[in-house]
Amino acid sequence: MTDPQAPALLCQNVSVTYGPVTALDAVSTAFGTGLIHAVVGQNGAGKTTFARVASGLVRPAAGHVAIGGRVMRGGNVGEARAAGVELVHQSFALPPSFTVAEAMEFGATGTGRYFTRRRLFERWRPHLESLDISVDLGARIRDLPVESQQGIEIARALVTQAKVLILDEPTAVLSPSGIEKLFERVRRLKAQGVTVLLILHKIREVLAIADTVTVLRAGRLVEGPLMTTDVDGARLSRLIIGEASRGLAAADAQALTGAGTVEHVSTVAAVPTAAPVLKLSNITTFVDQEGPALQDVDFHVRPGEIVGVAGVEGNGQRTLVRLIADFAKASRGEVHLAGHDITTQSLAQRRIKGLRIIPFERNTEGLSLTSSLWENWTARALLEKSLLRLVNPAELRSECDTALKAWSVRYAHVGQKAGSLSGGNAQKVILSREIDPHAKLIIAAQPTRGLDIGATAFVWDALRRARDRGCGIILISSDLDELFDICNRLVVMLSGRVAGTFTAPYDIGAVGAAMTGVSR
Repeated sequence: MTDPQAPALLCQNVSVTYGPVTALDAVSTAFGTGLIHAVVGQNGAGKTTFARVASGLVRPAAGHVAIGGRVMRGGNVGEARAAGVELVHQSFALPPSFTVAEAMEFGATGTGRYFTRRRLFERWRPHLESLDISVDLGARIRDLPVESQQGIEIARALVTQAKVLILDEPTAVLSPSGIEKLFERVRRLKAQGVTVLLILHKIREVLAIADTVTVLRAGRLVEGPLMTTDVDGARLSRLIIGEASRGLAAADAQALTGAGTVEHVSTVAAVPTAAPVLKLSNITTFVDQEGPALQDVDFHVRPGEIVGVAGVEGNGQRTLVRLIADFAKASRGEVHLAGHDITTQSLAQRRIKGLRIIPFERNTEGLSLTSSLWENWTARALLEKSLLRLVNPAELRSECDTALKAWSVRYAHVGQKAGSLSGGNAQKVILSREIDPHAKLIIAAQPTRGLDIGATAFVWDALRRARDRGCGIILISSDLDELFDICNRLVVMLSGRVAGTFTAPYDIGAVGAAMTGVSR
């Protein structure tokens, strides 16, 4: 039996260790019923581990969790679910090849019980409609927009009448409009008495949605739960970063804490006038496996310029990157890099001419998590140098070690697996590999997604320094504030076309209208 007077979720001296690493260190805190709670901290602070302990995925080495006054044994998902706890992971878990109705049934039962299509639709349509999720129940999960996929994940979690819903980094993959829809959904759940825990990175989101905020740092409880009405962005930033917050540039601190983001006055340098380092002329591509074909795209980037690419996910951003990297083919038009026609050249040839790519997915496209740091870092050298050249592993390890130290990567040795690093350090490995003196064009695709404010500021600084050296940069981001704060120009993609080009000071209404195709 649960105690109606007890906290919805109580952690008492919870510790979690992985070998010599302490992920949570004697964390004691309590979350009140029927509120929206944010849990924040830098990468590696213990946020996701905390969520996994609360949801029964991880058994603590010490301490315990209680749900509604009922003490959990820990490490038992079934027990946590029976007590009313559900976790929606940052990486969605429903089978992508299933239809919406099939995925809901599978997620609810964990089995492949047979139902007719009509019965499945009858069973799940009312549940989805009750959560204001409008979607074709016959559509495949993989074909849905990210916002719809997340809504279905939440709907699946609420099938069991969850009392405590934990969302791990729910805004990381959403557009600005998708974030607002998510927040509206979360507020409705709160009104229905559901306790919601949000693992978040962005301070402005915390202050916009949460009733309380709890701060973790290096696995320890720093403060909280604090009522968000009692804290501002500057104080919360200091709690998250600690003394390191003194190193943030004033403009970055303002942008990252959400202060002064209404008018979006850009502080970037004036647009350069040199010949473009990249020029796409009348580009149309064949249908691509990762997005719509590009249609009649004219696009350019000059040396010393950061050009942002905005748009709701799935509107041609990935195809644009794949075209420049020679993974998607043009059916018409030309691609020029540093004055050379590279339309028919390979990725290796393009890299030799100065192309560098920070990919969308660092853990799958940017790094091999099961390979060592030096092997991941060396991938660039193998592409850009003759494969007939003898490879000296000792020399490459030394070069890697020097580069990682220069980029302030926290690691034990270059032989350790890339998968052992936090998100921020993993991204720094990629930055150290891709931002080098020979780079002429850098494509940075969602480079700060899932990073804490300190790591985000580090990435911004790295891109600015590359720009100041005369490198042309394409920044693709779903975060409009990020684009407004760092870019010289902004290009909006819609259905594979350029829907608009903007310069600072940016009009968020006009940019949003271009993203959705709605006239103002």
